Amino acid sequence: MHHRSTSSPASRSAATAGLWWSGRDLRLDACRGIALWFIFLDHVPENVGAWLTLRNYGFSDTTEVFMFVSGVTCAIAYGAALRRRGWPTVIARTLRRSWDIYAAFLLLVLACAVLVYAAGGGSLMDDPSNTRVLFEQPGPTLVHALLLQYRPVNSDVLPTFVIFHLSVAPLLWLLLRAPNATLVASVLLYAATRRFDWYLDAWPRNQWYFNPFAWQVLFVFGAWWALGGGKRLRAFLHTRAVLIAALAYLAASLVIVLGWQIEALHGLVPPAVAAVIYPVDKSGLDPLRLVHFLALAVVAVRLVPADWVGFGHHPDRSARKGISRFLHRGLVAPVMRSAIRCGENSLAIYCLGVLLTLAAQAVLLVLPNDVLLQFLLSGAGIAIMILVANLLTAIMRRNQLRPGLF
Repeated sequence: MHHRSTSSPASRSAATAGLWWSGRDLRLDACRGIALWFIFLDHVPENVGAWLTLRNYGFSDTTEVFMFVSGVTCAIAYGAALRRRGWPTVIARTLRRSWDIYAAFLLLVLACAVLVYAAGGGSLMDDPSNTRVLFEQPGPTLVHALLLQYRPVNSDVLPTFVIFHLSVAPLLWLLLRAPNATLVASVLLYAATRRFDWYLDAWPRNQWYFNPFAWQVLFVFGAWWALGGGKRLRAFLHTRAVLIAALAYLAASLVIVLGWQIEALHGLVPPAVAAVIYPVDKSGLDPLRLVHFLALAVVAVRLVPADWVGFGHHPDRSARKGISRFLHRGLVAPVMRSAIRCGENSLAIYCLGVLLTLAAQAVLLVLPNDVLLQFLLSGAGIAIMILVANLLTAIMRRNQLRPGLF
């Protein structure tokens, strides 16, 4: 995906001048980069590093953040392309990016098979990787992979994003003409999916793990928000009552989740309450997960500047005060810079994370699964992701390319 920066060199501060492609909102890239780290940590089985992620502290996890931010990013990038070059360019770029994600998914299927074979197969072929069927029935499995019906473990989000990118052009057209009606239609589709159990079949069994009929609501909501939708809603979200309600919901979900996961805290959650709440469906984006993400978003809105997303706003503004200035400076710290690099190359880093997860699982099958090993695997995985992201950014910079969207 290619973009042209609309900001002049003089408008870029010295703090962000060294960050490649300052024409993007670097905060969105930072969010995606951290989300990619968290996804990797969550996918390593029984990983103590997963306690650093959102999953253990509420009903939602990093996936909701990733979906929403992707919707925001697509709306900003393709909207800017629309203003400069028109609909033919938008359609061509969305089709090309859909193809990029599709090709990356197919390459990831083959890479997973190679990694599992190199690791000796065995039990890694079964639940840890879902690749046994690929070795036993390679022909039918590859055909179903081409149809996006077969997916190795942890690669499920890629087929969903193929569909989302194919729909970006018509979605953008609708959002620019009837933004609120488009959002309402998205919510109604989500509700109908939950009510009538709509889904797409996977192969050889089950359903698409990230049901696109349900998860589209976060992608659409992100795009709607980025294009300036809901001025009244924005004002409403800044009220004290909404903030208190969001904090109360987050606190309640924290108690429930910790009470469910930590044996010593089981008494915090009455069995009747647990029976009603669990399981919290991730595949179909359970309403508890959706509301939890929205509560997180309400709190985030109160902590970050109002111009973090939107056309013409870049993170190189120097007039920051209080928490806004602190967060702005944090973007150029080494950790945040690394997150931005990973966010810039999110498609490649996500695929790499899937392979690193499989490699970590292979190691855990042959070595004692203790806390030290989990920390080492977690740290090594994130370090490799950062290293590869920096290499990819250096290559793009040398060839005058722009980061893509995912």
